[in-house]
Amino acid sequence: MRVKDALACAQSLTDSDSPRADIETLLMWVLNKPRSYLYTWPDADLSSAQAEQFGELIEKRRQGEPVAHLVGFRDFWTLRLAVSNATLIPRPETEMLVEWALEHLPSTAQSVADLGTGTGAIALALASERPNWQIIASDRIPDAIELARRNALMLNLPQVDFRLGSWLEPLQETFHLILSNPPYIDPQDPHLDKGDVRFEPRSALVADEKGLADIRWIITQAPPYLVSGGWLVFEHGFDQAAEVRAIFEAQGYQDVFTRQDLSGHDRITGARTPH
Repeated sequence: MRVKDALACAQSLTDSDSPRADIETLLMWVLNKPRSYLYTWPDADLSSAQAEQFGELIEKRRQGEPVAHLVGFRDFWTLRLAVSNATLIPRPETEMLVEWALEHLPSTAQSVADLGTGTGAIALALASERPNWQIIASDRIPDAIELARRNALMLNLPQVDFRLGSWLEPLQETFHLILSNPPYIDPQDPHLDKGDVRFEPRSALVADEKGLADIRWIITQAPPYLVSGGWLVFEHGFDQAAEVRAIFEAQGYQDVFTRQDLSGHDRITGARTPH
């Protein structure tokens, strides 16, 4: 098997939303080469061991197993994060929370909390850009906290304080900003039986009240944990922005906003406490 033959296997990933990218990632992993190698040396031969390993990975991907689980990592922001089936696989859309925080908070010392941190993606991305910020991240899953701490160690970002506990419960401080990518999928959503989400923990994906239960709880409970004028910002589903804004407004938050992703879908919504 040559490199170009391996790349042609993308045609067989009929159920993937990104077959070419999937094949490239798996092939780079097997060859331990950058993407540029795949197109600079298309006639290079895979060894028999590499071809066998690649074939096994392709078959697992055909069965629906996420590429991130197959190679053990997912790139997020400028970081490479270890992943596991104990947490949600970081998505590019979640980088919007990082972008918003960097745009709207001063670069001087700030206190930030990341609720339901999973792999630690949001907290570690912010720590990599703002080493002088105090960043605390919580998760109620022990395996998730262990994974996030391992990512922090690998990335040499020891300043993030990871705490075991549900949402706000392990926090005692007040913050300039609280961020969260909580479960927001309706338990009845048919997409839960399709794609990569089949291999991710259901508890990281779904919430009662048509996906709004955790968002509502955090909005209601967060004010004592925010400084005057502090921000609370969520990622949510593309059709949930109006309802999230209404919850914020009913709780007396100010400066409520929604920002769209590159596809034009409502993706993050936030507000601040009165100041």
